[in-house]
Amino acid sequence: MFIKKNKILIIAEIGVNHNGSIAIAKKLIKVAKSTGADYAKFQMYMPDEITTKYCKKTKYQTKAVGKISQHKMLSNYHLSFKKIKVLEKFCKKIKIKFLASVFDEKSLENLTKLKVDFIKLPSSEISNFFLLKALSKLNTSIIFSTGMSNPKEISYAYKILKNNKKMVIPMYCVSSYPAQLEEVDLRKMIQLKRKYKDIGLSDHTATIETSIISSYLGVSIVERHLTLDKKLKGPDHSASLDPNEFEKFVNSIRNVEILNSKIKIKNEMKNLKLVRKFLVAKNDIKKEEIFSLNNVTAKRTGGGLSSNFFTKIVGKKAKKNFEKDEVISI
Repeated sequence: MFIKKNKILIIAEIGVNHNGSIAIAKKLIKVAKSTGADYAKFQMYMPDEITTKYCKKTKYQTKAVGKISQHKMLSNYHLSFKKIKVLEKFCKKIKIKFLASVFDEKSLENLTKLKVDFIKLPSSEISNFFLLKALSKLNTSIIFSTGMSNPKEISYAYKILKNNKKMVIPMYCVSSYPAQLEEVDLRKMIQLKRKYKDIGLSDHTATIETSIISSYLGVSIVERHLTLDKKLKGPDHSASLDPNEFEKFVNSIRNVEILNSKIKIKNEMKNLKLVRKFLVAKNDIKKEEIFSLNNVTAKRTGGGLSSNFFTKIVGKKAKKNFEKDEVISI
């Protein structure tokens, strides 16, 4: 199982931020490794399989790459399977796990030739019946983003993908690039958590607060886009974290893991007897004298009867003499 208890799986989504360059892709893999990500993820697609040559781009894509067709844009950032294999081999070399999202059946067929822990289905394909069915025939675990979808679509996709009882994990997502904080609705993420137990977050915001809060609320996976420079030309750079931001993000998530840990802090318990107050003689007490507010108080002693125990001894007789500040015993 790729999900581990008390450890959040962090995915560095390189996606198409390599801008079609193997050299840039390798640099991004190195950054993902050095910052502590668990996986370096790429996007596998065939331009001819996912769009017509005349489909328009989204507003954010047009702003990022200019007035070319969506097909042309996808072609510019497409990596052949030969190049994908080079990157997968490079991931093994520097010891970070390789991962990919698939957008069409032919790309899925290629991905199955590689050994991966699980496969990512992007938000755009959650209603792609043909790809869902192809994925359902595999024994490989699936994570799928839920951006732009409603509960019925999420449930439908989950039902199809769960066919072979593999692990299937929905990822809360807002498909804006970058997503504004006011677009994020953590109540929907909590609803996913209640229904599916194991869930993830695909975070497209420009900051790390959503990732940190979601990690505290119990997501098992957090995915963030990684870029060398947010100002580079390309559709996803503006919704990505640069190397310094990504390192801060990873460190913050690891700190959340510590905060969520149920391990008793030994250092705190060592301090208990030295800083809490215990019952002592307020002044000299003679044997057979009645314990009262006049002769008993509480001070730091390093041990003894808790001051809350006073109600148990008040009105009772001392069984021995006590000097001032001596720990009360019964």
